[in-house]
Amino acid sequence: MHGVVDGDDGAGYWMRWQVAVCAVILVLPAAAAAAVVSRAKGEPIKAADLWVPCWGGVHPLWLLGFRGVVFVAMALLLSWMVLFHGLSAFFFYTQWTFSLVIIYFAIGTFISAHGCWVYSKQIVGENGETNLFLNGDVEQNNPPTLVSRENKIKAAIRLRSHYERIQSEKMAGFWGYLMQIIYQTSAGAVLLTDVVFWGILVPFLSSAHFSVNPIMVCMHSLNAVFLLVDTALNNLPFPWFRMAYFVFWSCIYVIFQWVLHACGFSWWPYPFLELGTPWAPLWYLCMALVHIPCYGIYWLMVKAKSLYFPKLFPNLYMSSH
Repeated sequence: MHGVVDGDDGAGYWMRWQVAVCAVILVLPAAAAAAVVSRAKGEPIKAADLWVPCWGGVHPLWLLGFRGVVFVAMALLLSWMVLFHGLSAFFFYTQWTFSLVIIYFAIGTFISAHGCWVYSKQIVGENGETNLFLNGDVEQNNPPTLVSRENKIKAAIRLRSHYERIQSEKMAGFWGYLMQIIYQTSAGAVLLTDVVFWGILVPFLSSAHFSVNPIMVCMHSLNAVFLLVDTALNNLPFPWFRMAYFVFWSCIYVIFQWVLHACGFSWWPYPFLELGTPWAPLWYLCMALVHIPCYGIYWLMVKAKSLYFPKLFPNLYMSSH
């Protein structure tokens, strides 16, 4: 995406009435978000919820492998973008959000690896005892196919009981809460990025300001796909009040653009950020309001998951929320 040329006329540019109105539209949501964060209290996060899947038959190694592969793939894609476009790639909200999702999967991979390592140490003794029991008793009285089936059932029961035990033992620390905050911020930002790209930029501005290429298509689709798959697998809670961090994230990006422009940059990466047009306040208001459905849709998907999956898959779904 290329920038839009702007007619900057020095200090007079910042004295326009549109700038003051847009500043109010920026400050009010930020203040409301700060008030929400200071007052709202979410439920404590259990350490196991950070790395144990919500599916009883899915071993934590699968979630670890998925997060690790996604982290590497997204990091390579972002590196490819920076290699061809330089650090100017980070003028765009897309790259900011893409980087945030990478950070989430990086922290998630580390926490999953640590959880799997702790789990493997704790389960060794249990595996040994169970294997002796199965080999010494079950095999003598049942055919091989039945033994295999009973082994799987007992392993699943043992795995489930182990999860239920560790879920009540240790609570998440700093990195766990940071991971959840980044996760929820990324959820809203990813939907906002993709909605704006596919709903506004591509249909109305692609011919005039930028051309769509395969890297851009990947960055505006894989971000949501990877995060949604992780959501389907993970056991993380999704409290509504952390939408405040999503608001902070977007406000920081807009302030970053304003600072760049005040320092002499003569273009805006997105035309709806332009402050010099009479329609600027309307654009800023629309962009502020669209945060609500973007975060709300993701929140509803997580809510539907916790509401309907236990009914549809009572023997497989094992969320602790």
